[in-house]
Amino acid sequence: MVLQKEPGACRPLKDEEDLLAGLKRGERAAVSRFVADNIGRMRAVAARLVKDKDLAEDCVQEAFIKALKNIDRFEGRAKLTTWLHRITVNEALMALRKRKRLAEDPIDPLLPDFDENACRLETPWTRRVTAEDILNQAEQRALVLSKIDELPESYRIVLMLRDIEELDTAEVAEALGIAEGNVKVRLHRARSALKKLLEPLLRGEAP
Repeated sequence: MVLQKEPGACRPLKDEEDLLAGLKRGERAAVSRFVADNIGRMRAVAARLVKDKDLAEDCVQEAFIKALKNIDRFEGRAKLTTWLHRITVNEALMALRKRKRLAEDPIDPLLPDFDENACRLETPWTRRVTAEDILNQAEQRALVLSKIDELPESYRIVLMLRDIEELDTAEVAEALGIAEGNVKVRLHRARSALKKLLEPLLRGEAP
């Protein structure tokens, strides 16, 4: 099944409250609007997490099905898009759990090196830009995401959920079934490893 916008001759949808009411009534126009406005972003979210286009598509399909099936349970404490995003993230995480994975490599080789005085060992930098500067450059974003993909899976997922999908620590812990302290440790190590992987870009050097 491929989700796509369906034609409908229902009344115009003015805002989220109107959209929600239409969804609860099962109006085709509301469903079409809901899918058309969100499917692109949800595909991107799922693809970033599962790193497989076909699997991501399955996750998004299931997320929309679950969202529409349970729309009456939506309490309006967050935006519809935020609610759908969480459902999509959960579907992606469930898909990752089901997928057979090989034992992951340790993260230690990716972490910075320090001397006996706990000072980081690094060569002098001739030019500095921030990680935010890099992420704001469209042509560099794909490279940054590819570096994130080099992280061991358990660290990559925590980094993606916190820094890309913007879940808070408690939400990540709940989604992954681990303690908040473990989330913080993994996130710190993942960020440190990613910074090292990105150093050529942070120095202003060509990739």
